[in-house]
Amino acid sequence: MEDWAEIRRLHMSEGVSIKGIVRRLGVARNTVRAALASDEPPRYERERSGSLVDEFEPQIRVLLAATPSMPASVIGERIGWEQSASVLRARVALLRPLYAPSDPADRTAYRPGDIVQCDLWFPAKVVPVAAEVLIAPPVLTMVAAWSGFIAAVLLPTRQSADLLAGMWQLLAGSFGAVPRMLVWDNEAGIGQHQRLTVGARAFAGTLGTRIWQTRPRDPEAKGVVERANGYLQTSFMPGREFTSPADFNTQLDGWLPHANERLLRRTGARPVDRLPADRAAMTGLPPVPPRVEWTDRVRLSRDYYVRVAGNDYSVDPTVIGRFVDVRCGLTLVTVACAGVPVAAHARCWDQRQTISDPAHVATAHTLRTLYRTRRSTGPTTVGEQVGVRPLSVYDDLFNLPPAPAEASTGAVA
Repeated sequence: MEDWAEIRRLHMSEGVSIKGIVRRLGVARNTVRAALASDEPPRYERERSGSLVDEFEPQIRVLLAATPSMPASVIGERIGWEQSASVLRARVALLRPLYAPSDPADRTAYRPGDIVQCDLWFPAKVVPVAAEVLIAPPVLTMVAAWSGFIAAVLLPTRQSADLLAGMWQLLAGSFGAVPRMLVWDNEAGIGQHQRLTVGARAFAGTLGTRIWQTRPRDPEAKGVVERANGYLQTSFMPGREFTSPADFNTQLDGWLPHANERLLRRTGARPVDRLPADRAAMTGLPPVPPRVEWTDRVRLSRDYYVRVAGNDYSVDPTVIGRFVDVRCGLTLVTVACAGVPVAAHARCWDQRQTISDPAHVATAHTLRTLYRTRRSTGPTTVGEQVGVRPLSVYDDLFNLPPAPAEASTGAVA
């Protein structure tokens, strides 16, 4: 290759003749002529000796034309291939694109304020909720597609109420505005097969936005948030320990500003610098916040506990037998009876637990003691003495003849 370049330089730049090049470089005259006639440097190509799979290629093409997705192992069985499986797989890999339909993925150009992608990230079991009990709750990740700004929060469950509450917390607290579209995959708490849950439809209607779900097995449709989940896994989790779900969220809130100050290769800018333009193109928060808490109305039974998300919470036993309204948020469980609060508990992230308020237990003990005392002593007779009227009063009332004196008795009024 060095001779080829030097031959062309001497002849084309310095005007040296072929004979002069032969004397100066000591190469053959035909070599000089070949170098001047070729526009590309010479390269050695070994003549292909052929492969054992060549004679089977026509049969492979027929099978791929009928079924482009047929595995190489099945093709080997059909054509009677008894040699190396890797050789057959390599040839099938070369031929398959000729028959398989193409599925190109376009690059999406995002606009400010247009899309926020949402997804769930599941870290390992590192969050303690009780003694020797570790859980792996979902982390809701939301990323503004244009700016790349990341917001995330740890949730108790992936149920619809918790997902909606988490979205509202991040939109109101981190973004401060509402995008034109929230993109989700087929998460059951949001909806499936392009049919949103009732709560998700109400949430979108209150915010004046649209929730759009991607097709199944289509990760490219929300690749921005998928890369953010990978970044959380590799950059936030290593070397961290947590004492509670609240501690996890505290550490995450402290780390996210650093994550949003890094330079993104995709945009060439820092997410925190592009967020103001992204927020300005979004719509404002609604004047009335959406209802995102889980609510229910039940009649409080003798067992003065209500079940919420797999756990039992105590209620003031003085309202036993009455209807109570239960509300469950991300951090608090409250119960009210006729608008009067009768219970408030911190939400438990564990399962099958009983959370009791000592005041409720003491009130129940007092009421139970009073009830047993009444049953043992029986009902007491307390009241006024009933007066007795003579029968002549009734005779005069109904114009009856007076009764004989010996038959005159009293009557109860």
